Amino acid sequence: MNTRIARTTPEFVAHFPATMSPGVLYVSIAYRTCGHLCCCGCGHEVVTPLSPAHWSLTYDGENVTLRPSVGNWGLECQSHYWIRNGQVRWSRRYAPAEIARNRALDRTALSRWSSRAGADRDH
Repeated sequence: MNTRIARTTPEFVAHFPATMSPGVLYVSIAYRTCGHLCCCGCGHEVVTPLSPAHWSLTYDGENVTLRPSVGNWGLECQSHYWIRNGQVRWSRRYAPAEIARNRALDRTALSRWSSRAGADRDH
């Protein structure tokens, strides 16, 4: 049986370790990304890119908040949770149509952000 993670501890790193530890949210500022083991306890690695179209990170000197929620739709567990002030808060399970709608919204946000970022680089 998988043991759910109740809280995360941030660890700022240049690179993710070869083997991640449960309950640690690895933050690489250089690569603008975070990584952790799925909080449901299934053991899968979860990577959350940091950008206006993906996730944002707030660090208060002790704890991390990651926004928006982490929906592991591509994993067998399909876990869905928030990481707020280091605490893992579980969300309800989404129906397949809700997952599809969220993925479409994510693709649209990424496309808009990529277009703006490209235009900014051209100027």
